[in-house]
Amino acid sequence: MNPLIRLPVYSLLLGLGLAACSETPSDQVETDSLQTTVSAARPELGSFGIDLSQQDPTTKPGDDFFRFANGKWLDEFELPADRSNYGSFSVLGDRSDQRVNEIIDELASAEPPAGSIEQKISDYYLSYMDTATLDARGIAPLRESLAQLAQIDSKEALTEALGRAQLDATASPFGWYIGADRRDPDRHQLVLSLGGIGLPDRDYYLLDTEQYVNVRSEYVAHIERMLGFAGIDNAAEKAQAVLALETAFAENLWPRADRRNRDLTFNPMSYAEFKAVYPNMDWDAYWAAAGIGEIEDLNVSFPSAMAPIIALLDSVAVEDWVSYMSYQHISNLASVLSQEIDDENFHFYSTVLSGVPEQRQRWERGVERVGSLNSLGEAVGQIYVQKHFPEAAKQQMQGLVENLRAALANSIASLDWMGEETKNEARLKLESFRPKIAYPDEWRDLSSIEISRDDLFTNARNVREFNYADEISRLGKPTNREEWGMTPQTVNAYYNSSFNEIVFPAGILQPPFFDPAADMAVNYGGIGAVIGHEMGHGFDDQGSKSDSLGVQRNWWTDDDRANFEKLTTALAAQYDQFEPVPGYFVDGNFTLGENIGDVGGLSLAYRAYKLTLGGEEAPVIDGLTGDQRFFLSWAQVWQRKYREDALIQRLTSDPHSPSEFRVNGVVRNFDEWYEAFDVQPEDALYLAPEDRVRIW
Repeated sequence: MNPLIRLPVYSLLLGLGLAACSETPSDQVETDSLQTTVSAARPELGSFGIDLSQQDPTTKPGDDFFRFANGKWLDEFELPADRSNYGSFSVLGDRSDQRVNEIIDELASAEPPAGSIEQKISDYYLSYMDTATLDARGIAPLRESLAQLAQIDSKEALTEALGRAQLDATASPFGWYIGADRRDPDRHQLVLSLGGIGLPDRDYYLLDTEQYVNVRSEYVAHIERMLGFAGIDNAAEKAQAVLALETAFAENLWPRADRRNRDLTFNPMSYAEFKAVYPNMDWDAYWAAAGIGEIEDLNVSFPSAMAPIIALLDSVAVEDWVSYMSYQHISNLASVLSQEIDDENFHFYSTVLSGVPEQRQRWERGVERVGSLNSLGEAVGQIYVQKHFPEAAKQQMQGLVENLRAALANSIASLDWMGEETKNEARLKLESFRPKIAYPDEWRDLSSIEISRDDLFTNARNVREFNYADEISRLGKPTNREEWGMTPQTVNAYYNSSFNEIVFPAGILQPPFFDPAADMAVNYGGIGAVIGHEMGHGFDDQGSKSDSLGVQRNWWTDDDRANFEKLTTALAAQYDQFEPVPGYFVDGNFTLGENIGDVGGLSLAYRAYKLTLGGEEAPVIDGLTGDQRFFLSWAQVWQRKYREDALIQRLTSDPHSPSEFRVNGVVRNFDEWYEAFDVQPEDALYLAPEDRVRIW
């Protein structure tokens, strides 16, 4: 779903943005897990789960269904000054933040015992809120580390510093993580990637549109100011050198559509072979500095870009590398330094890049810091689900998941473009989907992290060092399928191809996605389509390259893969035509996986909804048929407004299409939507039947 997620230890997670085969027969689904009419309890939104007051009745559904469903809200809602965008996800995110803040306040007032996880949560937050101490210290917490960077005077010393970059919170074009081996998901493998740029995408460095030229100019000025906080000499000249070095990185980074292609990014090799292929860097010294010992093998994500970037170690002056690492070090840690440094970092990365005029309130940022996945988020999550998640909702979700599984089984059986050999593999993968709902069965042990009330910088470093040690300790050990890639309070969902699992945190199991009191059509058009979306990732253009065990291999016949790619190519071409900002288009190939997830997810949810009705007609509620309520629910989920700069940034860096097209781009491929809203050939969204793409 949302793009704003960091990949956890295991790679290849697909957010919305998202076990054994069900015993339910494939031609029917259980109906006792979800009411077939509006329940006696009152839904949170409207009379049956949709807020009809947000519609624009002057817009024809067939011209702009997104506006038809949300137009009044789009016209009247003013984006908060501290947001780049706002919508349904944001409402639930704010609710989650408020709940977490209340938890933290309660812990603080209770004066938890020293060393307890409650003390750590409370004191980490309080240290973040102590701005007087942060302002008094200014840049002082970085003096020693910046001095160490300034002492780098050789390629050898630079290589070691690059190896420590992730631990030291500096920067490097070489990024790595330890995740599940795509050939054997039960073992860990070292994965070497490339990046290191400070702007959102290579386009910002390489294209000469007015927008990007202005951003580059602002970036140089920002780097100069950040170096100035540390009293670094010749800051203006060094800022230009940083941009030049990052531009050299960008020139060699792959285009974004290629970066998500799993065939291209899976290049396993032995460590000996790796060193022979890329001999112009002392990799033994690099990995030793990173704290990583014996390496048996690794995956090189972007092999053709490696040698040109390694060559920069010789062709670019060491002092320019030092300037680059120094700036990135200050920027990476700005949020735990004085307010003026943090404000400057915000000005560039939020105001300049996304048009956001104001920072979020300090308490909101404190909640995010303490409650994130790579902080104390799971500890917070344990308390969150005890206070805010009803166990009955988990049972209902389990029923919905199985209904969607049955719908996908029906879909596979009825496909005319897929042969029986591939269908058998697809059924096996479907039967093996493991759903995780609301919260983990095993919680991460965070008790060894030391946290104090009066030293935010050290607290942040202790958390970073804990996560770093945890990650490197995994090499050579089996993977753990019980771990989660999101906290329970997160408003999102994801599919993990390595474990063939679909994951739905408690945070998303709220209206407008899921409401036990809402009409069944609304829940299927909301959370049902989310479930279908995440299941669909297992069969999208990249997820379909892994089998039921999570092993990356081709389980398709050549003819079936060709048929599939004919459909997905047509879908990508549809999205290529969407122009959310004049001159800036959706990249149909870059967003293809998420678009397949949306189109497929809504299709599966509709099929499950119809099966659940058992052949009966849905009741008409407030003048709306069941099908109309189903599609309106989907449109309500994606209600969202963007600032233009933020939207341009998302088009280059976010594999999800903008919300408008997650509605309009999807429904126009559904015959049932045309029938439900009497869409005619003269309507703007109309597609001829032969041009509509329905994959699952």
